[in-house]
Amino acid sequence: MSIVIFSGTPRKNGRTKMVAQTLQHKWNGTLVDLSKLDLPLFNGEETQGNHPSVQWLRRVVAEADGFIWVSPEYHNGMSGALENALEFLSGSHFKGKPTLLLAVAGGGKGGINALNQMRTVGRGLYAAVAPGQLIFDPEHFEENRLKPEMEEKLDLLLTEFMADRFLDVKSS
Repeated sequence: MSIVIFSGTPRKNGRTKMVAQTLQHKWNGTLVDLSKLDLPLFNGEETQGNHPSVQWLRRVVAEADGFIWVSPEYHNGMSGALENALEFLSGSHFKGKPTLLLAVAGGGKGGINALNQMRTVGRGLYAAVAPGQLIFDPEHFEENRLKPEMEEKLDLLLTEFMADRFLDVKSS
């Protein structure tokens, strides 16, 4: 099964990318690193579909069996980089495909608003958004990696996602 992991941060380094890379390592997924992918700012014009990065993104997503979206919370929502990337895609890319949502918070308010916004966008793209979710706060990291107890929580969520969501979608 093919999993695509969206690292929804425009930052070259940081906790969101750390979580996404951990997921890539654990599940051998395809990483869509929005800090490196040269996507234009979506303007709705069909000619943007000719851009090599847009073509790559659409191909990778079309071939995927499921998704994990990881976003920092910026101004009570998901990152503009993730929203921009999703604008280049349509419901046909996500329809019925399991999608897990994770947020990385800078502290204070948490990441629940980013998760809620991603959930709304996921529904708009007809994704089978998993009910489980996880927020990573600054205290969940040490020395550029997840703390063991947080990695264990992530592993439990991933096991549930892979077992429950994939079986449910594939059998229907």
